[in-house]
Amino acid sequence: MLVLLPPSEGKAPAGRGRPLDLDRLSSPALNPVRARLVAALQAADPAELQRVLACSAEEVAKDAVLTSSGTLPAIRRYTGVVYEALSYKTLSPNGRRRANASLRIASALFGLLSPTDRIPAYRLSGGTSVPGVGSLGALWRPVLEPELAAHRGLVVDLRSGPYANLARVPDAVQVRVLRETDGQRGVVSHDNKYTKGLLARTLCEQGARTVADVAEAGSAVADVVEVAGRRVDLVLHGLATARHG
Repeated sequence: MLVLLPPSEGKAPAGRGRPLDLDRLSSPALNPVRARLVAALQAADPAELQRVLACSAEEVAKDAVLTSSGTLPAIRRYTGVVYEALSYKTLSPNGRRRANASLRIASALFGLLSPTDRIPAYRLSGGTSVPGVGSLGALWRPVLEPELAAHRGLVVDLRSGPYANLARVPDAVQVRVLRETDGQRGVVSHDNKYTKGLLARTLCEQGARTVADVAEAGSAVADVVEVAGRRVDLVLHGLATARHG
């Protein structure tokens, strides 16, 4: 089983681990692109990078020290809603072992990360056109798609749109989270992220080999589960956070 997670803009600051060492990251075939992006971000004009990333000067400053700042395991670096719901540190010992083996975090800068890969704080989003490099999709697809295709087991894709665009996984189980209100269904960002985090947690604890297994895990985090081929829809009638606890 491979579970693909989106990253989060929210990241823990600093870190006491040794500086970034690409050779210590998982998926070493991605290192040439990783190195190119790290170099491009460090060489970019800060004002131009701030404009492209639509963020503060403080955020841009993180990219200037990518190779010298302290690192944290990726699962601790990302702090957004998905990771709050996943609650890695409270997984059972078996759940944590499965998480380390099965979870992969999509990253605009690093491509794919295992939970234990040590990375610095940074700022880069999936839809960005990087100065001196261009479209991230055009850069990542030739290396990311073969890397993901090499996995022969079940792939559960929980990535958001910009990160799914960095690499297609045709045979993956696609998961949608929908809120139903007065008979109308739609996507609510917080519910989407939180429910996917809960689903990832359940998959880490239970494991999965088939679409039916993913649907069964989904039944623990949603009010209604609907399966159409390799798509699993998780339908919520109430708040996603109310299901955690």
